[in-house]
Amino acid sequence: MSVTTGNVVCVTGASGYIASWIVNFLLQRGYTVRATVRDPSDPKKVEHLLKLNGAKERLHLFKADLLEEGSFDSAIEGCDGVFHTASPVLLHVVKDPEAELIDPAVKGTVNVLGACAKSPSVKRVVLTSSICAVAFSSRPKTPEVVVDETWFSDPQFSHQLKTWQWYAISKTLAEEAAWKFAEKNGVDMVVINPVLVAGPLLQPEVNASVEPILNLINGKKFPNSSFGWVNVKDVAEAHIKAYEIASASGRYCLSERVVHYSELARILNSLYPTLQITTECEDDGHYVPTYQISKEKAKSLGIEFQPLEVSLKETVESFKEKNIVNF
Repeated sequence: MSVTTGNVVCVTGASGYIASWIVNFLLQRGYTVRATVRDPSDPKKVEHLLKLNGAKERLHLFKADLLEEGSFDSAIEGCDGVFHTASPVLLHVVKDPEAELIDPAVKGTVNVLGACAKSPSVKRVVLTSSICAVAFSSRPKTPEVVVDETWFSDPQFSHQLKTWQWYAISKTLAEEAAWKFAEKNGVDMVVINPVLVAGPLLQPEVNASVEPILNLINGKKFPNSSFGWVNVKDVAEAHIKAYEIASASGRYCLSERVVHYSELARILNSLYPTLQITTECEDDGHYVPTYQISKEKAKSLGIEFQPLEVSLKETVESFKEKNIVNF
């Protein structure tokens, strides 16, 4: 597989946090980008994309819906590569898991891969999965444990989680369905498994992965959990490298560092001492231990992770710029 910058590629769910940065970097590299969104006429969803350098000449918007079979066909037909990022992200209140998360994630992924299998021009698909499809199982996680790409989450275990359970299940089932479909239909697919993503926002509103940072700034107590963090620009870069580098294969975990939320609060406090960010946890139990996530495979794509401190500062500065916070 050889890639020429300037190829036509498709990005699904293009208005999202990670997807917007993928579109931005693809345009910078000279690609022609077909961007799918649910509603191309909604300025909140597309204005930030239309403002990107190169958008006027090389960005084309397409309407597509994850649950509508065939709705991605016209966007994908004739593309050399497809970045499938579209999948709902609901981390807390979920009333109808099947309709809100599982169906759009699983059926949507198969729908997009079906369009890729139909189009002989598509050389590679890069799927945005999540660490939720990797690390959520009964295998113990302690500071010495290194999670890597050979780990797979267990949906049964995810049912026991206090939060994120339905999101974790949706990402796990979607990735499983994707591998099955890709193997059966000869689709060349690479999967990216990022942790929580931080860094500057291109889209106007706060998304689920930067919300915990906003909560800390707003004085909320932090949850008793440990999670990995990575910069959104590193995640976007990894997607594009996974498409451009012919030898890329399998899954790639992306994490700069796993920290307990207390450490997140401490870093934010040191960056913005006037904010007096709380040092209080939501519960009195022992802090949930941290663990490690292997960087080896990500480094083979040439990714050098930006430090968490940089990602947090960029997130907060982005909040200020968009008047999401005012201090």
